[in-house]
Amino acid sequence: MGWHIIFRQQPISVASIKHRTLFGFNAPKPAFPFKSAKKTEQYAERRLLGYTAAEMYHVVVDVEKYREFVPWCIRSDILKPVYPNMFKANMEIGFQVVKERYLALVTHQKPTLVKSVCSDGRLFSHLITEWRFLPGIEQEPRSCILDFYVSFEFRSALHATLAHMFFDEVVRQMVSAFLKRAEKLYGAASMPSKRLR
Repeated sequence: MGWHIIFRQQPISVASIKHRTLFGFNAPKPAFPFKSAKKTEQYAERRLLGYTAAEMYHVVVDVEKYREFVPWCIRSDILKPVYPNMFKANMEIGFQVVKERYLALVTHQKPTLVKSVCSDGRLFSHLITEWRFLPGIEQEPRSCILDFYVSFEFRSALHATLAHMFFDEVVRQMVSAFLKRAEKLYGAASMPSKRLR
């Protein structure tokens, strides 16, 4: 899913992040919606994938194509390289009543890392997305382990409440969209995707 990223030195522990329904369509309405929802939402997961790290890296780093397959991505235009492993992109996302344009600073290291950080969004205080690709299992050369992390904070309590109702669903659909894109580009996975931990 084109999103923003915070730079981290250590792998993210999925167990340390509380999973909750943010974009779950059947989520109960909070009694005091604009006071109870937290502005910051975080999500992390680890998956064993039937694609190589290089294949997944190429899918994720191709930000300009996000508008073709990432849910809720309306615009994804690469502006210019900043450094050899860094570029800026104009992004626009829209879902429900929320629509936002922002500038993403994308840092990448082939074939292990793609990070995106929102630098000037009016809707978000921060928006961070991180994709790490680690070696898969020895008996299946065409595999890798994905460590995925996303964190964002809305500036307003109203938008935070909307996000709290839909967040998990958006993230799940986003990861699924990247796997479908990999299948379109590289064929069927060598094994079913498996959630770890």
